Amino acid sequence: MPAGSAAVLTDTRGARTARGERARTARTRHGLGPRTRPPARYRDRTEVPALSRPPRSRMPRRVEAAAALRERMPEVVRLRKRRSVLYSSAGGAVAQRGAGAAAPAPLLALALALRTLNCFLVQTSFVPDEYWQSLEVAHRMVFNYGYLTWEWTSSLRGYSYPLIFASMYKALQLLAKDNVQLLIWVPRLAQAMLAAFADVKLYSLVQHLENSETAKFVFFCQLCSWFTWYSCTRTLTNTMETILTIFALSYYPIKGSKMGNSCKYLALVALAIVVRPTAVIPWMPLVFSHFLQEQRKADLILQKCIPVGLVTVGTSLIIDRVFFGEWVLVQLNFLKFNVLQNLATFYGSHPWHWYFTQGLPVILGPHLPFFIHGCVLAPRRYRIFLLAVIWTVLVYSTLSHKEFRFIYPVLPFCMIFCGYSLKHLKAWKKSAASFLLLSNLLPALYTGLVHQRGTLDVMSHIQQLCNNPHQSKAFVFILMPCHSTPFYSHVHCPLKMRFLQCPPNLTGNESYVDEADVFYSNPLGWLCKEFDNDTLLPSHLILFSVLEQEISPFLALRGYEKTVTVFHTHVPQGRVGSHIYIYRRKTEMNHP
Repeated sequence: MPAGSAAVLTDTRGARTARGERARTARTRHGLGPRTRPPARYRDRTEVPALSRPPRSRMPRRVEAAAALRERMPEVVRLRKRRSVLYSSAGGAVAQRGAGAAAPAPLLALALALRTLNCFLVQTSFVPDEYWQSLEVAHRMVFNYGYLTWEWTSSLRGYSYPLIFASMYKALQLLAKDNVQLLIWVPRLAQAMLAAFADVKLYSLVQHLENSETAKFVFFCQLCSWFTWYSCTRTLTNTMETILTIFALSYYPIKGSKMGNSCKYLALVALAIVVRPTAVIPWMPLVFSHFLQEQRKADLILQKCIPVGLVTVGTSLIIDRVFFGEWVLVQLNFLKFNVLQNLATFYGSHPWHWYFTQGLPVILGPHLPFFIHGCVLAPRRYRIFLLAVIWTVLVYSTLSHKEFRFIYPVLPFCMIFCGYSLKHLKAWKKSAASFLLLSNLLPALYTGLVHQRGTLDVMSHIQQLCNNPHQSKAFVFILMPCHSTPFYSHVHCPLKMRFLQCPPNLTGNESYVDEADVFYSNPLGWLCKEFDNDTLLPSHLILFSVLEQEISPFLALRGYEKTVTVFHTHVPQGRVGSHIYIYRRKTEMNHP
């Protein structure tokens, strides 16, 4: 054997000898004596069978002593590892925040009660689309008479959203309960119920991400927002877009959330896009962020995004095919008209900064300082919500035609920051909450009960003509800016009615002027030319007070008398007056 190998072997044996000496010393200290190897037949076994074990008297005394010592030692209990997130360091905090994330029933009952009250305390008009893009279309779908605006004849709107209200109208018709009041209030009550569920969903989302206290403040901010109160029960596509956005947000896989569900939130986003194609704008940064965080990107696209998109767009195509009579992709037409061609400027334009200087501050109202404070305090993971708000406002700022309702879908995002701010105010918490409630109460009640209510109130007077035995002779002409009032959905009888038309220039004719502009350029001359024959004269004229003086010679010459005066607004401007007048020809019916 080589000398080096011998030296190594000697060192190894010495180490073994030293370990053996330490083991014998330890066993002697415990009274066990030197260790003895078991018989050969047991050397390779981990356990000696009971039947083959030799009698205790035959076992070596040292082995017997070792067995006795093992019997005196406590048995080691091995605990089963539980897989609940409550017992994991990473998921414990999230699980505790999400414990009981389901909203309590009293909270849902409160939301339903408040939104029902909300519905009945909003008796004013906002914009024409709340009737002309929903209820008027649904009325024509079910009762086979009514009026469709140019957007439907040009295939810019889809039938998916009006189909919801058409289903309600059909149910009322089958139950023989299709009176005008139910036709007006049932769709709005349904919208109020959806708004209440959306409020509770927003509460549940924040409760899961933070805690119940923060969720309550967000819920409070949502309920007392004057613009939400003003808009959430209206039959606007923007309202449905906002509700679907809240539902989708509750399933969005934000960092720290265990409620995320890609299929559910993508399906709700797709449905919102079907209802109103511009719903894609606030969701672009959210979906892109989800894509970047997703580890299985191919599965997200192939197994979720594409199937969800195909199902929703396919369903929309089939619905529109049934009612248009041809295959039409209305979402593409809508984006082409409003975004690419920017033809919506026909209805007015604003400077690029309007949403930053007026639009967003107005819809936030008294919430504005709390929103700014909340943006500073909120955790980093909420930056994606702030990015969605800024992105949406920036994109809409590039379009010339601007309205408050266009950015309504980002208001729930803002309420999250407002609630977060309110929760962290500490000493001023109660005072701030009282300020928010009282400062929002006045504009909510004023805009809901007073401002611009005349265009709805006047329809009840027109509806009375349906009960007149001379209904067939009635002819109502609404001499107001186009689409100022609802139409057959608020009358519900085949009364002859007409209003001034104002379709945009779809032909590209540079000298194009719509009927309403032609009329307002010379109201008296237009009336005299249009009704040169007394047999063509309307039985009733509906007009704003600002027009009365200009056409008074025509009214006197043709034998019209004022029968009804309806208040409309304290802030008349342009073609819109403070009151609405109903004129009736003296030779016609005696009322209204």
